[in-house]
Amino acid sequence: MAKKDKVSETPATALLRQHGVDFTEHPYEYLEHGGAQHSAQVLGMDPFSVVKTLIMQDQDAKPLVVLMHGNRKVSTKNLARQVGLKSIEPCAPEVANRHSGYLVGGTSPFATRRAMPVFIEESILALPRICINGGRRGYLVGIDPQVCVQLLAAKPVNCALAE
Repeated sequence: MAKKDKVSETPATALLRQHGVDFTEHPYEYLEHGGAQHSAQVLGMDPFSVVKTLIMQDQDAKPLVVLMHGNRKVSTKNLARQVGLKSIEPCAPEVANRHSGYLVGGTSPFATRRAMPVFIEESILALPRICINGGRRGYLVGIDPQVCVQLLAAKPVNCALAE
């Protein structure tokens, strides 16, 4: 069951408020390894509009953020080719935690500990609204996807694969 409580401020929500971004809060019961599919199911949302925040790294171990539909995977080969890198792979969870300042499962692209380039699956930008992690496990925020471009300078890419 989804929790209906008000969630305490996170660095991500503080940043959104600071920039006057209109967002809705969607707390839910977190499930270890449940991912975006679980949160979408619990909240009664389409997993295509629930966006996961993935911390990845290039061939030189430089971190980057990829925003992807909850029911899609990232083609790291396509992504690397599009952004001019040799290779891209997911970071180990403890490395991702260190780069983002968030725990894996609660990673928001907003207010990360370290500034990283952000790439967003192009088709996400065509959606009227998305739900994305608000900086805590079991907590999504609903926003206009254009906020990702405006606040994060997210660059559109085309690298989605069916799960």
